[in-house]
Amino acid sequence: MASSDPSRVRRTRDDSASDARFITFSCTQRKPFLSKDRTRTWFVEALERSRRTHGFHLWAWVIMPEHVHLLLWPGSAPFRLADALYTLKKSVSNRALSFVRNNTPQFLDAMADIDERGRGSHRFWQRGGGYDRNTYTAREIWEKIDYIHANPVQRGLCEHPTDWPWSSAKAFAMRSSEPIAIDFDSLPPPPPGYHPPF
Repeated sequence: MASSDPSRVRRTRDDSASDARFITFSCTQRKPFLSKDRTRTWFVEALERSRRTHGFHLWAWVIMPEHVHLLLWPGSAPFRLADALYTLKKSVSNRALSFVRNNTPQFLDAMADIDERGRGSHRFWQRGGGYDRNTYTAREIWEKIDYIHANPVQRGLCEHPTDWPWSSAKAFAMRSSEPIAIDFDSLPPPPPGYHPPF
């Protein structure tokens, strides 16, 4: 029976909508494959490549040791999140597998994965699409930005969001474009009464 409370209605994700998208995806078996600067650099490069290819606007991001959070906006261009994530993930996975095979083949066992049919492969990313939610309001967008930037602090990886070099926190604090530019021009301003932490 459907709920009569509109706040409890399940919102479906919709590629045709121009809503911002909050996305989370993990390394296979949540292993810390993103704990090295090398793989984090590959991810940043792949993120920029995916943005150029698919035309989305990047509003916030963080790389954690075993997962990633992104906040992006499709803009006005035709957009399929699955395509953008394929471009992003495939590039990182290919580079990681090539590096491991050529330099540390003993690490291949850590990347081993068996699917439901019993077929084996080596994976960098967890199977499936991860978590994906449309965001509808400026308040929700800014709350997601704060959540993304607070992740490393909550995990004890740093004391302040801007201390973590693998997120957009410093870009927000200093309007920096390093290591990847944020599309501030399209980002909605914070809602009245909302005070970002920096």
